[in-house]
Order: sequence, then structure tokens, then C-alpha cells
Amino acid sequence: MPSHFDVCHVGVVLRVLVGVQALVCLGSLYGVHTAVEWVSAWAYASAVALPGCLLWLVLVCLLKRVLGRLGGAAQWGAVCALGALAGAYGHAQMALINWWLAGGIVSWWSWAGPVSTGAAVAAVCLAWLRQRQGRALPEQNQARLVELQARIRPHFLFNTLNTAIALVQIDPERAESVLEDLAELFRRALASPATQSTLGEEVDLARRYLGIEQLRFGERLAVKWQLDEQVSPALVPTLLLQPLVENAVRHGVEVDPAGGWVSIATERQGERVVLTISNSLPAGVPLTVPEGRRGHGIALRNVRQRLLLMHDVEAQFEAGPRPLAPGMSQACYVVRCSWPFKEWRHDG
Repeated sequence: MPSHFDVCHVGVVLRVLVGVQALVCLGSLYGVHTAVEWVSAWAYASAVALPGCLLWLVLVCLLKRVLGRLGGAAQWGAVCALGALAGAYGHAQMALINWWLAGGIVSWWSWAGPVSTGAAVAAVCLAWLRQRQGRALPEQNQARLVELQARIRPHFLFNTLNTAIALVQIDPERAESVLEDLAELFRRALASPATQSTLGEEVDLARRYLGIEQLRFGERLAVKWQLDEQVSPALVPTLLLQPLVENAVRHGVEVDPAGGWVSIATERQGERVVLTISNSLPAGVPLTVPEGRRGHGIALRNVRQRLLLMHDVEAQFEAGPRPLAPGMSQACYVVRCSWPFKEWRHDG
């Protein structure tokens, strides 16, 4: 389970910096008489606050495992101590610059403000991080429940069981394999409380689902895989891929009497993972069909929400119809997800 001390995300860093700057901006309004004095006071306070704020974020990020193992009171004390240290660091930088430019002696009392403010702001940040995590966990659980309700549809269960019954007499081993795949799908969906998985596990689950559907559709369903094994250990939300693959089958292949194809591709691009799911669309579907009428909306919103919960602003998600080739009127549907590459760690 992610710790509320996991501040090593662009979104968290930006929010903390903007929040601290807002406090500095308001605090600089006190004791000034003109806009010029305010801007000067704001610039000076920012030169103290920003280095200290960045140092605090780095220290909390590096020490997140240690901090996570502390008790409640010890966590608050450690975080506030790091905040006081960060405030002292910011003040020390400006004190050295002032001493080098103007000379003179730095008063010990001048350290009281930055140190105490650093500790106080650190406490506020910790309270916000705790509140943020407490809000995210119920959202993750609710998102997972919504996804399960949208994913485990009775028609899929009935169709799979009918397929297995039809195979019992002619191919018992294949019928047994279908039931094993179905059992694994339901086991992963209902028995596991985890909210995180690996991309390799999600690919395996999608293979099982498509294996069942290929028995039902036969030659009407063609599946293409382009997998990069480098990204198999990548950390992802549970049930990320299977709902997208099911959408592709239901809205691209099942509704087309001629059948169609589904393509799944994974790739590592630098320090990011890219997942692309494409599917054919029935002939005559225009590129301008409203999103809601294509029926992809529920699963897409859910997957996008869970990616944002895990990776914040570093996650990218886009979906929509695309021409099969430049200049062609025939379309396919493409879902493209991208997020930072982080490997699954069993030690939490």
C-alpha cells in the first residue's frame, strides 16, 4: 500500500511548492506599505522558502520507508524536525549571501522565524498528505467495485459456461481449460483485495479472457500481441487491461457480423511505460461519433481515474477513434495509456 510519505511525484511536489508560495505571498503583505516593498519582501522570503521546501521534499522522499515505520507521534516529530532543518537551510543560504554582499554579523534570533515556520509548514504538509491518502483509498476501493460491476457481466458468464458445455463431449481437455481460465478471472476479480498488480499479470489475465472469447467467436476474432518484456514488472492498478480488452471485443468485434481484430501493445519509452489497445470498428462508423454513443465510457473513465490515483499528473490517458491510415475514412478505436516505470516491490 502506498505511504502518505511517498512525495516523489511531480503532482505532489507542484502542489506543495504552490501551497508554500501562496503562504509566502500572503505573509509578505504584512509590514509593507507599497507594492514595490511587497514584491521585494516576497522575493526575499521565496529565496528562503523554496530551497528549504525542496530540501524537505527530498529528505521525506529518501526517508519515506523509515518514516512509515514510526509511530504517530514520532512521525509528527520527525517530519517537523526535518521541516525545521529545511527552514534553517534556506535561511543559511540567504545569510551567507547577505554576509558576502554587505558583511556584518547574523543575529541568532533571526533563525527563530525560518526554523519555527519550517516546522509548522511541515506539519501542515503532513496533515494534507494524510488527508490525501485517506481520501484516495476509499476512491480506489470504490473504483474497483464499480469496475467489477461493469466487468463481470452475466452474458459473459453464461456464454463461457455454454462454450464449456459444448466442448465437454468433443474436447474435454479444452473445456477444462476454459473453466480454469474463467475461475482465474473470477478469483482475481473477487478474491484479491490488492489495488496494485504488475503489467505482466494483467497481460496474463487478458490472455485468459481473450482465449475464452476466441473459442466463442472463432475466426471472427483476431488477436495481435506486441509485448515488450522489459515492462512486465511495471506497477499498475489491478484490473487495468482486462476491462479495456473486453470493451474492444464488445464494441468492435461482437457488433460486427464480419468480426474484427484486437491489438495489444506494450513498450518502454525511456522511463515510461506505454500501453496501447486498438480494435477494429464496424464499417461505416464515422470518426466523429460522440464518445457516449460508442459505449466505451464507463471502463475508460474508471481506468483513467485509477491511473491518476496511482501516478497523479504523471499518468497520461487518451482514447478515441483513429483512421486506419492517413486519409482513410475507415476507423479503429485506440486507447493509449502512459505512466512512469516503477517496478513492483514485494517489501512494500
